[in-house]
Amino acid sequence: MLQRLRSSLVVRVTFLIVTLSIVVIGLVGSALYNQLSNGVFKEKLNLSLADASSSASSTAFQIALSQFQDAPTSKVILADILSSPSSSADYSGRETAIFPIPNSGSNPSYRGTSNQLMESSIPADFRKLVRKSKNPHWIRTNINYIGGSSEKGLVIGQLLDVSTAGKYEIYTLFSLNQQSQTIALIRNSLWLTGLALTLLIGLIAWLVLRQLIAPVREAARIAEELTAGDLEQRMEVNGEDEIARLGYAFNEMAASLKQQILRLENLSRLQQRFVSDVSHELRTPLTTMRMAAQVLFDAKKEFEPALYRSAELLLSQIERFEGLLTDLLEVSRFDAEAAVMELAKVDLVELVKEAVDYVHPSLERIITVEVKKSDAGVEVPIWVDADKRRINRILRNLLTNALDHHEGKPIEVSVVETDNEVAVGVRDHGIGFNQKERAMLFDRFWRADPSRARTRGGTGLGLSISLEDAKLHQGTLEAWGVPGQGANFVLTLPKYAGGIIKSHPIELIPNSMRASGL
Repeated sequence: MLQRLRSSLVVRVTFLIVTLSIVVIGLVGSALYNQLSNGVFKEKLNLSLADASSSASSTAFQIALSQFQDAPTSKVILADILSSPSSSADYSGRETAIFPIPNSGSNPSYRGTSNQLMESSIPADFRKLVRKSKNPHWIRTNINYIGGSSEKGLVIGQLLDVSTAGKYEIYTLFSLNQQSQTIALIRNSLWLTGLALTLLIGLIAWLVLRQLIAPVREAARIAEELTAGDLEQRMEVNGEDEIARLGYAFNEMAASLKQQILRLENLSRLQQRFVSDVSHELRTPLTTMRMAAQVLFDAKKEFEPALYRSAELLLSQIERFEGLLTDLLEVSRFDAEAAVMELAKVDLVELVKEAVDYVHPSLERIITVEVKKSDAGVEVPIWVDADKRRINRILRNLLTNALDHHEGKPIEVSVVETDNEVAVGVRDHGIGFNQKERAMLFDRFWRADPSRARTRGGTGLGLSISLEDAKLHQGTLEAWGVPGQGANFVLTLPKYAGGIIKSHPIELIPNSMRASGL
């Protein structure tokens, strides 16, 4: 049920409407029930007070006449008082009780109850109240009979002061069975009506919401289809209301999205084809130029100083051009999904050292390499199934990037292994990068210094190719950086071919930065 509430707007809103309806109907029903029950009781009370007053007057008159009668006649009068019928059929269930007040000179001393009514039906505290007041009083009570039966009732008591016969307490009791049945009928009717209203409100809400939500659900389904690549999906539109306008707008958006995607796909294909064609076409003349430049470079000692320097610059720029073409060709292979790996078991520590020596052969060591050592203090080789050429390219790109941004501060390289993974971390303490730059680090042709006269950055393909190489190995390449605090690049690879990464041996955020909250 909770899952349905979370996943279905129709169920959730219908449940809310039904819940609020139950609360409102309950409050209104309770107020109406209280008013109706109070009205029924007040009507019974007013009629009972009138009847009790009339009965008391008649009883006082009979008592006044009985003092001139003999004893047998007085008994008949008492029996007549206790069995006197009600003045209306509406007052069925009326009982009478009369008691003389001690030491009040009551004569004759009438005392008794009608129909085997028990005197305990009249509470003692209520009798004391009646004896102290000249006005009638009433309370709810239980009417109890000698036979053991009992029923809810109303008792009205008043004091009779007959000048010639003394003082008496007279109590008239009225059954509330008929009123209880009426109130029960009202209560049951309100319950049934409230239940029926709640069900009808829930049903109406569910039907209306389905009408409203169905187009939204259809739009969500079509949006999922569009996301999955089916750009031909459209909403069925009927009418001219708000939902119909939503459908028209959605279909126009889908058509526009399809056109944009197709245009971008065509543009991407043209770009990929252009890069591939240009890279391959430039390969042949570049090879010829390199051969000529190499001949000039080999004969540079015979040249004048200016030509000597020109030969060196020519060869270095052709080598740079070759590197750019190599990157472009590699990008073309990735786009064509034609990149292949030559897996072999290689020592990752040895690859890291070779990459360090290649990018920074100077005797002044800016780059330090930290590797796990054995108990004898000897560095332990870390073996991994990988393509040596591609891993070497990743390491060179990361180290070259660190050297370009280290700002004269040391660079730390760490190599760590677990049972299933190996990782290489390259940490520099240079200029770092912000969150906006982090989102573009691995984009093709993006450079930290985009100007034509840049002092940092190469073609903008190094990190992009490195990420693709890492993905080919089912690995990850992640970056962390803070402006002014440097950067940390972490390469994580499965230790064995076909494996997956289950943990990260090197934390992306350095411990020193984590402790400072950066």
